[in-house]
Amino acid sequence: MSRPSAKPVVHIDQGRIRATEWRFEPGAETGWHIHGHDYTVVPLTDGELLIEEPGGGTRAAPLVRHAPYSRMAGVHHNVVNNGGQPLSFLEIEVVEDPLQEKRLQTLMRFGDAWNAHDLDTLMDCMADDCAFHASAGSVPEGAVHAGRDAVRAAFAAVFDDFPDAQWTHPQHRVVGDVGLSTWRFVGRNRDGVLVAVDGCDLLRFSGARIAQKDSYRKSKVPAKA
Repeated sequence: MSRPSAKPVVHIDQGRIRATEWRFEPGAETGWHIHGHDYTVVPLTDGELLIEEPGGGTRAAPLVRHAPYSRMAGVHHNVVNNGGQPLSFLEIEVVEDPLQEKRLQTLMRFGDAWNAHDLDTLMDCMADDCAFHASAGSVPEGAVHAGRDAVRAAFAAVFDDFPDAQWTHPQHRVVGDVGLSTWRFVGRNRDGVLVAVDGCDLLRFSGARIAQKDSYRKSKVPAKA
């Protein structure tokens, strides 16, 4: 059974400040979303939220009227009114410059495309003059793939090597023309061997698109007997 939708009412949208009142009937939800900006929540009523998180985790979050809290950009969740009474809160976002916001949206779209194994969308996020530095290779910077054709082929090879690959628990940040995405890579290779390691991408932008993706992953070593 589907849940009703929470109702957003924008009170302020001026320059770097956006203030949105969220109104929830019992059982209402925001829908899944990733916060593109740092934000503060000011509860307007008491209540309890159910926070659904990537990977299937959930947690209860009490709301105390007029007791604010803040979070950083990149939070990914669905928010549900977990009580039997209507509730509301005011969400105040610190909005960066338009290009900064576009770059963050690009990272979110890029991450979703990796999990969907969507090569066309991945390449739509890349600049015309782009490069991919893999996490392993014969040179210190890892295997370097330069140009759209080489980058596309390298991305396709990742999906070929790990047909069920997923980049879980993503977090994205942008500062100036540099982006950072962290994740946990989980996938089985063609031999059925499970790989699960934390990693990150350091990305450089040209305009709102990615000019360079530089990947890093943890290395697992056998445990000592």
